[in-house]
Amino acid sequence: MNLGNKIKELRKSRGLTQEQLAEKINISFQAISKWENDLALPDITMMPVLASFFGVSMDEIFDFNLKEIEKEVEKITDEAYKYRETDYKKGREIIEEGLRKYPNNEILLNNLLYVINCRKEPDLTIKIASDLIERTKDNEIKYDALRFLSYAYKEKGELDSARKALEQIPEIYFSKLSELAFLLSGEEKYEVANKEKWISFEILIQMMWKIAESYEEQKDTDSAIKETKAALELIKILDNRSFDPYVSYFNKQIERMSKK
Repeated sequence: MNLGNKIKELRKSRGLTQEQLAEKINISFQAISKWENDLALPDITMMPVLASFFGVSMDEIFDFNLKEIEKEVEKITDEAYKYRETDYKKGREIIEEGLRKYPNNEILLNNLLYVINCRKEPDLTIKIASDLIERTKDNEIKYDALRFLSYAYKEKGELDSARKALEQIPEIYFSKLSELAFLLSGEEKYEVANKEKWISFEILIQMMWKIAESYEEQKDTDSAIKETKAALELIKILDNRSFDPYVSYFNKQIERMSKK
């Protein structure tokens, strides 16, 4: 199969017209028509874009290894992660620049949800999350997108829709990382256990704040302050600077509640 026919086959498998594909990868539909009719070849810079968009290994046709795309995407998400808690705007710029290079990449779109302010842009959050839920084959991405979908619906006051989104996520009482920690040994055990430790700890801190919020809603300010201080003590004990944003936020909340 020649390159033109392969592009046509992949496009049709997605149910896209030439115009729709052109819009998604930011190129003219005339260029795509020329590719599919073997009147021209895609520029070399378009090879990784097409491979990433269709989500298939195109080595034998494009002479481009999809694993290289995955490595590049990982670099982009790692860089954006540095700003996730401290500078959402910077993190978003990094992800959006990555999406210009790799349009519709599911991992990048999933990470974009973390740096969009769903309170200010709930409709955009719903659009991205809904698209991911519809087309991804990765349950981890799907469940993450469902979480953000529920957050966005809540911001719009559509609590029934928010609840329905969350109900699609299965209730799981263990994680792959926690099970691997029991299975593996040596350095591998340390890596998975350490990762699960910090994930679990962050969830614990977040839930302690939700309990504090609940106390405050019930007009029990003393208990709300006590729970928030307990969360701060735990952060202090584990001494991880990545939790500094929580420290700053919790201290501000304690100061606010103490004035009541």
